[in-house]
Amino acid sequence: METVLEFAPRMSRFKPSPSQIASARVRDLQAKGRKIIKLTAGEPDFPAPDSAKQAVIELMERNEIQYTPVNGTLALRQAVQAKFQRDNDLRYDLDQIAVGSGSKQVLFNALMATVSSGDEVIIPGPYWTSYPDMVKLAGGTPVFVVAGQNEKFKVRPEELEAAITPKSKWLMICSPSNPTGAAYSWNELQSLADVLLRHPHVHVLTDDVYEHLIFDGHKFATLAQVEPKLFGRTVTCNSVSKAYSMTGFRCGYAGGPKKIIDNMSNMQSQSTAGVSAIGQAAAVGALNGPQDLLTDRAANLQLRRDILFEKLNAAPGLNCDLPDGAMYIFCSCAGTVGKKRSDGQVIETDTDFTMYLLESVGVAVVQGEAYGLSPYIRASFVAPEVDLVRGGNLIQEACAALN
Repeated sequence: METVLEFAPRMSRFKPSPSQIASARVRDLQAKGRKIIKLTAGEPDFPAPDSAKQAVIELMERNEIQYTPVNGTLALRQAVQAKFQRDNDLRYDLDQIAVGSGSKQVLFNALMATVSSGDEVIIPGPYWTSYPDMVKLAGGTPVFVVAGQNEKFKVRPEELEAAITPKSKWLMICSPSNPTGAAYSWNELQSLADVLLRHPHVHVLTDDVYEHLIFDGHKFATLAQVEPKLFGRTVTCNSVSKAYSMTGFRCGYAGGPKKIIDNMSNMQSQSTAGVSAIGQAAAVGALNGPQDLLTDRAANLQLRRDILFEKLNAAPGLNCDLPDGAMYIFCSCAGTVGKKRSDGQVIETDTDFTMYLLESVGVAVVQGEAYGLSPYIRASFVAPEVDLVRGGNLIQEACAALN
């Protein structure tokens, strides 16, 4: 007989990941024999770099598979240090670098180590679904500043200024963005930095995991690079997951003020402790290996983006802007709201529309509500070109069938 266990109140503060829910729904349909085109996951389909594979082989041959330091192996911290200087002109001492099981844990550690009840964390929207839930778990209050499609999904300086209060602890920013693909230019970041310089109590937490997935000649920049006066209150986070197609290795990293980094490592020491030796060795191989593959992969993704963008914009009731980077198109489905399916059901929300696409034509996307802005859908273009073409055509057919 099962005992009744009362769960902690904190569990009511957050919901399961919408993309994971969508993936589970797809698996259920696939198990029943349905063929589904998945445009849900932000997971690159390129192979891991040869340099990462070789680093793992050599690690195994040396039998260096013991517990690792909580703050990362020396080899990885040196590789991260070199990466920050090479790519971002940021210079960190080795004790200013943290390593975690993916950038998600690094972000979580930073919030858990610094946020208390009553603290506010400013989150530009649309946002990655985990940001507000992590803030809530840390006891803080997420403050959303939502920028619409007419603003290219990028927060303006005056909007940031209006959101800052004496309780503001952090600004979290992801550029290029999940879910919109919008990337802030150097000048746009400088405008935000000018606001932050007037509010020295606000720290900055950047999520730069899509740094190398940027298109059309856009130049990536991060806030501590743009405004050196913010260096001492910025934690710059990244990982090898997206750019190097190494999601399963679970290895993220950050550079920031030593006191914050130390407390992030202390937090991690009581949860997962050190990151897998295999994951860290692979990350060293990727960061220290040839980097030309990053440009080639971004070019490949840009071609796939263009395919899906053309298909979605040709669908009746859909409208989207060309994303600057990342691996998603954030598409307005406002033109479908209020229309009827063939079974008479009315599309009232973007969740209704995503379910309609899945049930009627077998195409899986994620509803914009999950990212803080409706009515939109997020469609990933990390899929084979044949699936992008077929999926896009099916979405067009489904939209045309609404009346």
